[in-house]
Amino acid sequence: MVVHNRRGQLALWFHDAIYDPRRSDNEEQSAALGKRCARESGLSDDFAETLVKLVMATKTHEVAGDSDAALVVDIDLSILGREEPRFAEYERQIREEYAWVAQAVFAAKRAEILQRFCERERIFSNEWFWKKYERQARRNLESSIGKLRQEGG
Repeated sequence: MVVHNRRGQLALWFHDAIYDPRRSDNEEQSAALGKRCARESGLSDDFAETLVKLVMATKTHEVAGDSDAALVVDIDLSILGREEPRFAEYERQIREEYAWVAQAVFAAKRAEILQRFCERERIFSNEWFWKKYERQARRNLESSIGKLRQEGG
């Protein structure tokens, strides 16, 4: 799957440009950086504002019928539907990022986050991503949630 418009491509580059697991404003900071870079590069204000919107969609993973946002979010979420060993590696990497959080707290919060994806009618909005990743994503999420609930007590 290729993102054919420059806004979507830049949104993917900028969506985690600033990332600190101890902060809750990473997307806002990344979007502001993207906007600043777009403007400094001579791109239009409309382009910069759309870039901000696409980066911010990766925070909530809500796309409200916006096909560009849906594609960016689906690419961001595609790790959820990868083969089990790769998904397990990703989950270990997430735990390492949050090593400073007590296991019981991490397990409860992570399970809550993953459960929200399971409760969605569709994890992936774009038809291509839905066909390719939806089933495996649900298996991965359910498995991870079960492990997290066991670990969290």
